[in-house]
Amino acid sequence: MQFSIRAPWRAFLTAALAAVAILTITSLARAQAVVVFVDGQPITALDVEQRSKFMEMSTHKVPARQEVIDTLVDEILEIREAKRFGIDPGASDINESFASVATNMGIDTQKLTQMLTNGGASVETFKQRLRAQMAWASLIRGRFRASLEIADSDVEAQIQLHKSDETAQVGYEYIMRPILLIVPHGSPDAAFEARKRDADALRVRFVDCSVGISFARALPDVAVRDPVSKSSADLPQELRDILDKTEVGHLTPPEQTAEGVQMFAVCSKKETKAETPEMKKVRDEMFEKKFGAKAKRYLADLRRQAMIEYK
Repeated sequence: MQFSIRAPWRAFLTAALAAVAILTITSLARAQAVVVFVDGQPITALDVEQRSKFMEMSTHKVPARQEVIDTLVDEILEIREAKRFGIDPGASDINESFASVATNMGIDTQKLTQMLTNGGASVETFKQRLRAQMAWASLIRGRFRASLEIADSDVEAQIQLHKSDETAQVGYEYIMRPILLIVPHGSPDAAFEARKRDADALRVRFVDCSVGISFARALPDVAVRDPVSKSSADLPQELRDILDKTEVGHLTPPEQTAEGVQMFAVCSKKETKAETPEMKKVRDEMFEKKFGAKAKRYLADLRRQAMIEYK
């Protein structure tokens, strides 16, 4: 027996399918509708929607539509102006920055991509943001390098202005030897735990770099890296605290990495006043203030010169 659809039902299904098709076409047309032209370059409704979702994910607040549009307009102007001066981050630079963001979040790029997609944003809108940030920062630093420099005397004056008894003016220069207890890729958690116990045992016996380094090298599956010199001004507060608690000739607490379990042998620690952590913090704050003012004025000029046409 052959199955057939009666005429009324056939007409109903045909009409329903046609309605779905119309809605789909309408949705696509709405997404592709141009919201604003920036010197002829379009920003679509889909661009605005995806960036709005991205900003909501970043700030946990729903941004105003005009704020989203202004952000997209600014990025077009920033990227175009940077390109005019030969600054144009390549795909590899942007992908590297994207991967760095994922790493800082403790996830991989695949997971970050999934998070963006699930949140209604897209990888493209995030990478556009990264491209604009990289290009614009390079342009401002390059064009206004001289005026952005912060003199030591200005830093010291600022520190004296806000000086308190708790202000630390002492910095240190460290010479360290990274020591890695290797754990093969894909090993279970138990393997890392075992290597952490090995690391703790090594810390007990390690009391002098000249002897300790040789002893560590003789251990199986242990890599001793070349010396690294670091200023406390360039280190995050968390690492400075660890180094302050580690005596010269001893090892820092073990830390799990992708390669295994790593420690640092503190082989030298010398006091310096060339650039203390407090000086670096103040210098960075002063630089960011100058940088922000330059960037704001520059972008305002670009906006005045641009043809921005809202639809």
